[in-house]
Amino acid sequence: EVVERLSAEGRTEQASHRKVHRPWGTYEILGGGEGFQVKRLTINPGAAISLQKHRHRSEHWVAVKGTAKVSIEDEEFTLSANESTYVSIGTTHRLENPGDGPLEIIEVEIGDYLGEDDVVRLKDNYDRA
Repeated sequence: EVVERLSAEGRTEQASHRKVHRPWGTYEILGGGEGFQVKRLTINPGAAISLQKHRHRSEHWVAVKGTAKVSIEDEEFTLSANESTYVSIGTTHRLENPGDGPLEIIEVEIGDYLGEDDVVRLKDNYDRA
């Protein structure tokens, strides 16, 4: 009954857990509302998300633990705890963890569609399409 109710309400919990495991670490959906979603990304030491872009959303990244290597278009820079950056819609981007411990990023996604199938992977260390 619970699964049927979640499905009828259009909730994502009926299809996937709040914390999702990826080859590079995990992301956890912390909350959201109309047109926005908040996630906690935990990127393992030496790991990276795919080089990607999105058609329907922008992203705001706030580093809360560790230091990130950030690539946005042709620019590369580091992002340390208590620093933030912005990724506009359609912009090529990647987060990497060059450190020895976990990297934690709070990601705020804003857009008219926030589904995971909006990820357009351009390069991926884990051979995902």
